[in-house]
Amino acid sequence: MEEITFKAVLWGYIKQKCKVLILFAIFSLLFFVVIAFYQLHAEAVLYATALCLSVGLIWGIVDFCYYYKRHKVLYEMRDKVDVDIEKIPLPHNLIEQDYMDLISAVHKDKIRRITEYDHLTSDMIDYYTMWAHQIKTPIAAMRLLLQTEENTNNKELLSELFKIEQYVEMVLSYLRLDSNSTDFVIRQYPIESIVKQAVRKYAPLFIRKKIRLDLKPMDQQVLTDEKWLVFVIEQILSNALKYTSKGKITISMEGKTLLISDTGIGIAEEDLPRVCEKGFTGYNGRADKRASGIGLYLCKRILTKLSHTIAIESAVGRGTTVKIGLDELETL
Repeated sequence: MEEITFKAVLWGYIKQKCKVLILFAIFSLLFFVVIAFYQLHAEAVLYATALCLSVGLIWGIVDFCYYYKRHKVLYEMRDKVDVDIEKIPLPHNLIEQDYMDLISAVHKDKIRRITEYDHLTSDMIDYYTMWAHQIKTPIAAMRLLLQTEENTNNKELLSELFKIEQYVEMVLSYLRLDSNSTDFVIRQYPIESIVKQAVRKYAPLFIRKKIRLDLKPMDQQVLTDEKWLVFVIEQILSNALKYTSKGKITISMEGKTLLISDTGIGIAEEDLPRVCEKGFTGYNGRADKRASGIGLYLCKRILTKLSHTIAIESAVGRGTTVKIGLDELETL
């Protein structure tokens, strides 16, 4: 917020008091007219005018100092996210009191609307959380039914069912991340164990798409939350498998950075700065028609909460490399 200069404040004060100055000038002019009309000595009027100007100047300086002080208090309050209206300087006239009453009314209405919105949001989150948990039961039942008989149709249906499970997990993670009681459990975990959990989950998709996995040895530990970091790696593997039709996916460590590279179609250069924005799908997403633009957005938010970082390097037709910065690493 740009600060108002002392000169601007002084000019604003003069404009506010201009009526008083004009009235004083008119009264002085009337005195001189009367003196001239009756041919009286002007010395007494000049002396009285000079006295009035001196007293008025002293009063104006004191009043301006108070005016400037009030301006500073109000200006500093504008920089605060949550302004306490009780700290606003007290009004000195009826108009200022009217403005104060108006501010109080607007503030109360804002609090009321925020409370209503919080209740509605809480109800909506509770409903979708309940829905996501309940939908897991029929999904599990469908998986069991499809696994009873192996044929081409069932394999295709199991593949689609796996995608549904991933979308449900994404919904749950989205809801949990926005809740006030995110269940982070921060401690040291072997990074290789975390990566293998994500890889095992997507093993059938690797086999089905005939994508080779090159998993390099990792002998470090990371200070993180296991469940949330597994979710992030799963999302990145999901994207890598979605946009890779042949070749391999490589997972390795480079210093304190986890690298996940693929030989897929890559990301357009103009899309790279925005791939972690909420709802952004880019050229690949528009071509795919099924991308939600939520996966990488969630990854970015989760990694930020875990004090990790994410960076993406890519070129169209040459694949993509996702770099997850894990600052707290120890060698086993």
